[in-house]
Amino acid sequence: MLARHEFEEVEFRSEGMTLSGTVVLPKRIMAAIVLVHGSGQEKRMTALSEELVGQGIASLTYDKRGVGRSGGVYAGPEVGTNNISAENLSLLAADVVAAVRELTLWLPTDPPVPVGLMGGSQAGWIIPLAASRSSHARFMLIWSGPTVTAREQLRFQLYTGGQADFWDSHTEAEARQHIRSDPDRFEFVDTDPLESLRKLSIPALWLFGGRDSNVPVGLSIERLHTLIESGKPYEYEVFPRKGHFLPTEKVIPVAVGWLKKQLSAKPSTDKARVDGE
Repeated sequence: MLARHEFEEVEFRSEGMTLSGTVVLPKRIMAAIVLVHGSGQEKRMTALSEELVGQGIASLTYDKRGVGRSGGVYAGPEVGTNNISAENLSLLAADVVAAVRELTLWLPTDPPVPVGLMGGSQAGWIIPLAASRSSHARFMLIWSGPTVTAREQLRFQLYTGGQADFWDSHTEAEARQHIRSDPDRFEFVDTDPLESLRKLSIPALWLFGGRDSNVPVGLSIERLHTLIESGKPYEYEVFPRKGHFLPTEKVIPVAVGWLKKQLSAKPSTDKARVDGE
């Protein structure tokens, strides 16, 4: 067992490959989190781990498959492959499950530490998949993560071009019409996160930027509402003037506050809040 406050290099196996990461433990552990990547060639998120450790949260962060010191093959548009295919998202979810197993080896067992998953953007598909496959996952924290299908998100993003001023000249109705009717430009097996979210009963929080031009936030919230109304312990918060890349100074306080509320077992009737910033 490593000494408290140390950053320990670890390696773990997933789907035939060795992944490389860092485990961080605070003096007193409130909870533990595996950090899940978004899209792109992302290495371990050490800065985010450092912020979490100050809040009493242990973490494991690792180099994405095929990136940094992790083995395997990276999939993404930079290298001419599809990183939102069902096959790749499932593979990345398997890596998360393996990371959860590794993290639990470093945690005290009496009392047991609740372990959750946290990440943004593409992690909105990966985290529900991983949580549905892991017996250890106890909560989910997702920012700027879609609850629409991979095909729907791609139609939206191709329409917006990721332009920060997209919503200055377009309406929600126009965006939804495009998502419904635009022909797909690429062939791949789709992923619907609702399939996993319907199976799960662990609490989850989504954080959205109201001016996100990468993820259709309005439609994602509508899908979340169907799950909330069915009794799922899901919540969300919207930052109306923010885009896709939510700053950590917004994400961390809200996420940690929500997590503390869950751990205290205090019942909440406030299923959705809109932060006026």
